[in-house]
Amino acid sequence: MLKNLFLSLSQNGRLRQWMEHSEAARPLSRRFIAGNTLDDGLAVVKDLARRDVLSALDPLGENVTTEADAQVAAKTAMDTLQAVTALGAGATVSIKLTQFGLDLSETLTMENVLPLVREAKRLNARIEVDMESSAYTKRTIEALERMSDEGPVRAVIQAYLYRTEKDIENLNARKIPIRLCKGAYNEPENVAFPRKADVDENYKKMASRLLEHGTYPAFATHDPAMIDHVLSHKPAADHFEFQMLYGIRRDMQERVLAGGWRLRLYVPYGPAWYPYFMRRLAERPANVWFVAKSIFS
Repeated sequence: MLKNLFLSLSQNGRLRQWMEHSEAARPLSRRFIAGNTLDDGLAVVKDLARRDVLSALDPLGENVTTEADAQVAAKTAMDTLQAVTALGAGATVSIKLTQFGLDLSETLTMENVLPLVREAKRLNARIEVDMESSAYTKRTIEALERMSDEGPVRAVIQAYLYRTEKDIENLNARKIPIRLCKGAYNEPENVAFPRKADVDENYKKMASRLLEHGTYPAFATHDPAMIDHVLSHKPAADHFEFQMLYGIRRDMQERVLAGGWRLRLYVPYGPAWYPYFMRRLAERPANVWFVAKSIFS
């Protein structure tokens, strides 16, 4: 299956090393990645703001293996937050906790991430905490709960996990905003719905729950059926937002904007782009075609 192939390749260290350091590979990623530098990311944020599109700027990286790398990631995220907030474009910053040392120590992770959350509070911004594979779900939510005591955060929750309903119930009770997505990792059947139809049904169910009881929810989807489901509740435009990925389903982005709804694009940048790129290819076969076209254009 094509999805499983690309998810497997996302963990191939040798291929990742070549892809991220080869100039020949850069044309492959440019549709989905803003560029390698913070300036590249800020340029995209400014361009989107001119179209009345919000951004979540993500300095890419995950699964660091040393304390020094975790500290570098924390500084990069802090620089990103301060720079993007200075633009006045309403952008947030998105992070993964394994960038901050979650594979090494929860104490180290908190030491690295709490200053970022406090700075977001000072700047009237928000930190979006991406959800990684199910191996990290429990620890990520526990960290999020601690982070929410220090400043504004948003949790990313994946509809394909069986535990999602309970997690949403608990986060809603704490008034922690949630971004609902379907999920992009290769999960075993004992923790995640294996059938797409079941994932879609759970997404709709959880979207309804968030619209009824959530705190400014965000719906991360490019699926017109999920968008239609959200809008069928006739929500007030300032009570939620749609989120999509930079470079994907531009037709759906325009549809949301034309309807007068808030839209935030997840804008990744940085040299550690390979795992993210492969997961985007796994999610949707059409993305492979877009990449192929970019090579020969």
